[in-house]
Amino acid sequence: METHELTITKAAEGLKNKEFSAVELATACLKRIEERNPVINGFITVCTESALEEARKADERIAAGSASPLTGVPFAVKDAICVKDVRSTGSAKILDTYVPAHEATVIQKIRQQGSVLLGKNNCDAFGHGASNENSMYGPVRNPHDETKVAGGSSGGSAAAVADNQCIFAIAEDTGGSIRQPASFCGLAGLRPSYGRNSRYGIMPMASSLDTVGPLAKTVEDVALLMEVMAGNDPMDPTTVSDPVPAYTHHLRKEIKGLKVGVPKEYFETEGLDGETKQIVEEKILQLKTLGCELVPISLPYTKYAIAVYYIIVPSEDSSNLGRLDGIRYGVRKEGENLFDVYGNTRAEGFPEEVKRRIMIGTYALSAGYYDAYYRKAQKVRTLIMQDFERVFREVDVIATPTSPFPAFPIGEKSDDPLQMYLADAFAVGPSVAGIPGLSVPVGFTKAGLPVGLQVLGPRLQEERVLRVGYHIEHLS
Repeated sequence: METHELTITKAAEGLKNKEFSAVELATACLKRIEERNPVINGFITVCTESALEEARKADERIAAGSASPLTGVPFAVKDAICVKDVRSTGSAKILDTYVPAHEATVIQKIRQQGSVLLGKNNCDAFGHGASNENSMYGPVRNPHDETKVAGGSSGGSAAAVADNQCIFAIAEDTGGSIRQPASFCGLAGLRPSYGRNSRYGIMPMASSLDTVGPLAKTVEDVALLMEVMAGNDPMDPTTVSDPVPAYTHHLRKEIKGLKVGVPKEYFETEGLDGETKQIVEEKILQLKTLGCELVPISLPYTKYAIAVYYIIVPSEDSSNLGRLDGIRYGVRKEGENLFDVYGNTRAEGFPEEVKRRIMIGTYALSAGYYDAYYRKAQKVRTLIMQDFERVFREVDVIATPTSPFPAFPIGEKSDDPLQMYLADAFAVGPSVAGIPGLSVPVGFTKAGLPVGLQVLGPRLQEERVLRVGYHIEHLS
């Protein structure tokens, strides 16, 4: 196995044992990016010189005996997450020249461990999409089949890890943007509970749903990253003060006796691909060999999740994106007056999906329609949350497909927004409820496309979700 193909744990072991240096590992990843990024298009910005300098410092840290498990391990960051002094576009031309003077808390924590930043990953602009075709820097291709999408919105991050251009990536999940690309690319990806990880330094999409989490090659790597990323942050008042568990220490504990809920609404739907259903159901049945009890459950308000999500998210989008006007930062297009500056800047700087969501959200929040749309959506959101709370009094975790189907051809759904929105049908319910969700790779279709299984747990029970995911990952 080549060094750039390693997991975090294997890379850390190799660095510790002096099998290779951090500079050699970073160089191997940068070479892979140079060779493959023109095809996959997973990176918008590559930090070659600074990455090698960080790798040299990591080698010094390892030699001094002060290394952590992340020291010298190369990673990448979704471009909708700010990194200090590194171009961060959000995959929209309106921020083509934007270089933040601040850094996301979760990225700061990881870099303090001595990890090596390779660059910023392509994504659907500001997280608006399920295929990574809404980037103004071109679509991302799936390493398993370059004619297929990598998923969205964090497709560039997922594709970069799956193609071994980096060892792990940090991304953002509002309605499936970590879990769905993880499923499409054959990775482990976690959306933590809302409030578990800091959102400071994240380009806000929908502030009441946005979360930050890891994409990695194994569940163990995801658990390791969560131990570093999670925790209260004074810069983000929505973060919780609950202690951060030692996630990796609990992974191997047996799951005998756990009750696994199997919701009929996720398996009895017309949109579910037959192969995907079969692969996921067979893997869920295998949990019985580990002593788990499978419990049929119902989440009746699941059918409203897409509608609720696509009212709340555009509404909060509309509010958040008002700060992008070409005046304070980013690219500015001149005009005869202030209105023209706004109009010209946003017309050229926003892709169509971003414009669509701003208009939908502005309408839903407008006088006379707020009660009919946004307020009602929030009421139904409460019912969805109560659905999950009720079920988690009966079961320990829930198991579902991550996506209704595997990766689809580039361009297949781009002209049909509704079909594109349905790609997140199994991911948005947990997002609306604010609970943790982990996508674990569980097999391949006959066409060689990965399939993911989603493990859901009660709020702030990432430890349980990761433990179940770890055992699923190791089922034969």
